[in-house]
Amino acid sequence: MAQASNQVWEAAATAMLDQMVEFQKRMIRGMEVLTSTLDTDVGATDTEEVHKIGNTRLVRFKPVKPESELLPVPVMIVYALVNRPYMMDLQDDRSIVKKLLDVGLDVYLIDWGYPRRGDRFLTLDDYIERFMGEYIGVLKARHERGDVNVLGVCQGGTFSAIYAALHPTDIRNLALMVTPIDFDTRDGLLNIWSKAIDVDLMVDTLGNVPGDFMNIGFLMLNPWRLMFDKYISFLEHVDSKDFVSNFVRMEKWIFDSPDQAGEAFRQFLKDTYHQNKLVKGEMVIGGRKVNLKDITMPVLNLFAERDHLVPPASSRGIPDLVGSKDVTSESFPTGHIGMFTSARSQKHYAPTIASWFAERSKDSAAKPASKKGKK
Repeated sequence: MAQASNQVWEAAATAMLDQMVEFQKRMIRGMEVLTSTLDTDVGATDTEEVHKIGNTRLVRFKPVKPESELLPVPVMIVYALVNRPYMMDLQDDRSIVKKLLDVGLDVYLIDWGYPRRGDRFLTLDDYIERFMGEYIGVLKARHERGDVNVLGVCQGGTFSAIYAALHPTDIRNLALMVTPIDFDTRDGLLNIWSKAIDVDLMVDTLGNVPGDFMNIGFLMLNPWRLMFDKYISFLEHVDSKDFVSNFVRMEKWIFDSPDQAGEAFRQFLKDTYHQNKLVKGEMVIGGRKVNLKDITMPVLNLFAERDHLVPPASSRGIPDLVGSKDVTSESFPTGHIGMFTSARSQKHYAPTIASWFAERSKDSAAKPASKKGKK
C-alpha cells in the first residue's frame, strides 16, 4: 500500500518537474523572441497631415478608391486623449479605418499628440471648441460643404456628442463607439475610482497627469487578465510569428500613454464622473450649456456588453438622451478592446459603422459651408 502511494507521489513530482522545465524553456524562448528583431510597426495605412494646431494635427488616410469615386461627406475620427489613436488602424487585418476606406469614405483623424508641460492649462473648451471646431472648419472648406460625418470613440465620443449638441448643423451623421455619456453608474471600477479621486489635489500637485499613472490605473482595473494571463498566453504561443507580432503591437499601444493636460483632466472628471453634468444639462463649454436634445442628426451608438472601461450603462441610454429621431443602437458581446481588434470587429462591428456612414452619405449633395463655420 505504502509502495503504491510512493509511486503516485513520484509520478506527480515527475510531472510537476517536467512542467517546470517546460515553463523555463518557454521563458527562455520568450526572452529570445522579445530581444530579437520584431515587426512592431503600427498604423497600416499611409497618412498625410492636413492641418496642425499646437501639438495636435489632422491627418487624412490615403483612399483606396479614386478621388472621383469617394463619397461626398468626409468622416472625421475623434479618439480619446488617454491612448494613441492608431488603435483604429493597428495593422492590416485589424483596422477599422480600412473598412471605412473600402466603402469609399474619405477618412480623417485628429491626432491629439503628446501634451507638454506648457499644455497643462488647456481646457475642454480648447479641445472641443477650438481644436475640433477648427478641424471641422478645415474639412468643410476642403470639401466645399457645410457638414461632415464624425466617428467619436470612447472619450472622443463624449467630445463629439458635446460638439454635436453645440453645433448640430456642422455634423451630418454622428457615430459613437464605446462612448460614455451617462456617468451615474457604479458598474466598473473605473467609475468607482474616478468618483473618489481628489482631482484638484492631483492637478495642483502634478500639473499634467502622467501617462504612466493613467496606465497603471487601467491595468489595475483587470489585473489578472492584463498583468498575468496575457503573458502566460504569450509563452504558450511564443513560436507563432503572427501571434507574437500581434501581441507586441498591442503591448506597444497599451503602454503608449500620453500625459493628460491638467485643467482638461480636472474639468472632465468633475463634470462627468463626479457630477454627471452632461446628462443633467449643466455642462458648460465655450460659455454655453450643452443640451443633448440638440443632437438632431442621425446617430449610431455601438457599445460592448463586457466593457470594463465604459460600462454598458454609460452608453445604453443614448437613444433616449439625444433629440434625434434616427438613432441606431447596438450592443456586442465583447470587451472594450475587442471592439477594435477582435475577429468579430473586422467581420461585424467595423462593417456596421462603414455601411451606416456609406448609406447616409451616398445621396448627400454638397452644400456651401456656413459663413459661421470655423475655418
